[in-house]
Amino acid sequence: MTQYQLSTGEKKFIGWHLLAAILAFAVGSFFGPLQAFEHAGWDLYPYLKPLIKSYYQGLTIHGVLNALVWTTFFIMGFLTFNVIFGLKRPLKNMTLNKVGFWMMVVGVLTAAVPILANEATVLFTFYPPLKANPFFYIGLTLVVVGSWVEGWGFFMTYAAWRKEHPNERTPFIAFGSLVTTLLWQICTLGVAVEILTMLLPWSLGLIEGVDPQLARTYFWFTGHPLVYFWLLPAYISWYAMLPKQAGGGKMFSDSLARLAFWLFLVLSTPLGFHHQYVDPGVPPVWKFIHAMLTFSVFFPSLMTAFTVIASLEYAGRKQGGTGTLRWIGKLNWSNPSVAAQLLAGILFFFGGIGGLANASYNVNLVLHNTAFVPGHFHLTVATAVTLSFMGISYWLVPYLTGKKLWQPKWATIQAWVWFIGMIIFSNSMHVLGLLGAPRRVPLGLAPYIPAEWNSRLFQVGVGGAILFVSGVLYLVVMYKTATNKQTVESEVEVPIAEAMQDPALSPVWLDRWSPWVYGALALIVIVYGPQLFDMIKNIALTSPGFRVW
Repeated sequence: MTQYQLSTGEKKFIGWHLLAAILAFAVGSFFGPLQAFEHAGWDLYPYLKPLIKSYYQGLTIHGVLNALVWTTFFIMGFLTFNVIFGLKRPLKNMTLNKVGFWMMVVGVLTAAVPILANEATVLFTFYPPLKANPFFYIGLTLVVVGSWVEGWGFFMTYAAWRKEHPNERTPFIAFGSLVTTLLWQICTLGVAVEILTMLLPWSLGLIEGVDPQLARTYFWFTGHPLVYFWLLPAYISWYAMLPKQAGGGKMFSDSLARLAFWLFLVLSTPLGFHHQYVDPGVPPVWKFIHAMLTFSVFFPSLMTAFTVIASLEYAGRKQGGTGTLRWIGKLNWSNPSVAAQLLAGILFFFGGIGGLANASYNVNLVLHNTAFVPGHFHLTVATAVTLSFMGISYWLVPYLTGKKLWQPKWATIQAWVWFIGMIIFSNSMHVLGLLGAPRRVPLGLAPYIPAEWNSRLFQVGVGGAILFVSGVLYLVVMYKTATNKQTVESEVEVPIAEAMQDPALSPVWLDRWSPWVYGALALIVIVYGPQLFDMIKNIALTSPGFRVW
């Protein structure tokens, strides 16, 4: 069956997103291992002066570039592909999407200047009263608004498609991409309000102080649903692409997949207070409500695990796999895209368990601000998301460029090296957290640490080194593929798995937007509204700014 083909201009536009993402990953991933080495006592920061002034400047660069820039640019590029390919039509207004993309680029460059000048060493969370140069906040605002603009282009394209196909089910990869985009448009309102009404005027000297409690609440309005903005594009691939890649499998349930995405939209935003369990300004009843909603959002993740594993089992058995688990060995592990995503999924299972631990109030009091937390999110954003994106790029870049993937065996090795490195690194961070090691602290500079931390700190350094090797391998494979003189013999097939049941037979209400959107907004108002109203009514702009490092 002939697949829809993107135009050369569309491929280049998506390719620019991936290029920006990979460049950010290259720079940010240089600084990640430096923190791991510092923990192990191999402090390289003194040798990097005056380029890098402190451990915390490096930590800021790593967090912003890897968690925000790499992910956002890759996601917007991948979602652009999904909307065009899924709806089988060009973007309604390509100029609008290009404006959004270049706003993001300008935003990254604007924020990068003060970060590199040590004028915005405020870490990934940029909590006040840590104070950054105004251009840092302006840059972040441009990145967010630029991504909004691109999202508006997606919605315009969908509206045009819907007029032509009033009774047709939205193709799943386009559907998942649009839900992800809407989640992003909603949840980023928190950080947008924080920056525009408080942090930017404060940094410009228009107001003398800030309210750190209110600022943290705004941030976590965005901060946790940000995790699902990262994860849902990987889920789109796991649901709709990975089964076919793994062995000609089919999506086990199109209906369950759609329901899971709707539940993520409804439940992902109103749960930010589980990041603020130790904040005295949030009443216990609201912390409890957000805790319950945090546990609730675990259910669509369980639905995702069930559906994806069932789809993969179908693929494995189709390839001759038998027994309870032996079908796993029949999956197409030699395909680097498959290997990367399967390994990402395996480690994400443990990341999900760690998330439940963090959401549990009593357990969180022990784990809060310990090394357990970065151990957890390196299993989520740094593995479930990043390793999946690497796997996606192993077929998407050849599709966009027409160049053969350079040395697929090395790409497969890269995925396994990342998997091994992350097991060592993340496990050590989890254990260190349980032993009481704090996060956001250069432990290698501490004058005294408990003896039982020593072996784990060493393992953090080893894991970081292995991850660095894997990151370099990925960049080499990407560069060699983009410059490869060998071209693909025919158009690269986009791996879209058919659903076992015709999507047209799925319930109509799973393709209706109004009840889900209204439900999501209503739940946010109910669960955040009273507390935000109280905080804003009693706002205290009294905290001056500090530049600590």
